[in-house]
Amino acid sequence: MTIKTYRQALHDTLRAEMLRDENVFLMGEEIGVFEGSYKITAGLLAEFGDKRVKDTPIAEEGFTGAAIGAAMLGLRPVVEIMTINFSLLALDQIVNHAAKIYGMFGGQAKVPLVIRTPGGGGQQLGATHSQNIELYYAFVPGMKVVAPSTPADAKALLLAAIRDDDPVLFLENLALYNTKGDVPDDDTPAEIGKAKVTREGHDLTLIGYSRMAYIAKNVADALSESEGLDIEVIDLMSLRPLDRQTLIDSVKKTHAAVVLEDDWLTYGIGAEIAATISDGAFDYLDAPVRRVAMAEVPMPYSKVLESAAMPTNDDVISAIFQTLEAVGRRLKKVGQSHD
Repeated sequence: MTIKTYRQALHDTLRAEMLRDENVFLMGEEIGVFEGSYKITAGLLAEFGDKRVKDTPIAEEGFTGAAIGAAMLGLRPVVEIMTINFSLLALDQIVNHAAKIYGMFGGQAKVPLVIRTPGGGGQQLGATHSQNIELYYAFVPGMKVVAPSTPADAKALLLAAIRDDDPVLFLENLALYNTKGDVPDDDTPAEIGKAKVTREGHDLTLIGYSRMAYIAKNVADALSESEGLDIEVIDLMSLRPLDRQTLIDSVKKTHAAVVLEDDWLTYGIGAEIAATISDGAFDYLDAPVRRVAMAEVPMPYSKVLESAAMPTNDDVISAIFQTLEAVGRRLKKVGQSHD
């Protein structure tokens, strides 16, 4: 194991895969000479040259389409779109081409494409640069959508994504880039479509992905210390395919669930998770599934308003307490700051 930041884990994995397979190459805005807006690709242009680290124009539809063509011809492009908000400019290429080609043409052409892109608020980047719109892509058959929350999972899922023969949207969160954790030294890829139980428990199931999986684990650990609560935490890791069975099995054990997401509540990924639990574990629930999400507003630029719009630790704690109260459990701190 080696302690690395999320950012370094991504960089090192890209470099290792480029060394392993000469068909892997990178494309994106400012990833070469400038070394990437988030420095994920630092040093790679100097090491691999401009045939494998390609700076592109500010034309998401164009370079995403070029990457799809390269993938169809046997290469393995890894595209960096500077923010998921800019992926909207390539929506037709992603949804109507990358996701459809294999099925429409009877498997005659594969599209082994990875699109890396960060999202999330908290950076004072305004409403059009702070969204989490992964739902748009998780909705589409033919796509795979993954969202690691730790440096170790960032490595394992990026290995899996690059080696996969299907198009994969690889979600990052700006707030996670500087987080640190142990990263295995081996190159074992994760299983796309498999959630991870990051903390075993029996009192309640707490479900999240990306930044909210990181928050879920921290909150569960804190409540274990302060309240003696035994909370099970599930990191979805993959939004499509979704590991429904792990969710159902956990709720059958804990009899209660709170779902966390960093996007809007209405029509959100949390709604799909709640429906999955209702379909598969309804008779085991002792309380309704609660959901924690951001405020249903365009993200404000003001730091105070931005912080108020985003889901916080206190929002998660409040939802947990309300759910456990509904099942009849008394908690020491209910009635204080987390009502």
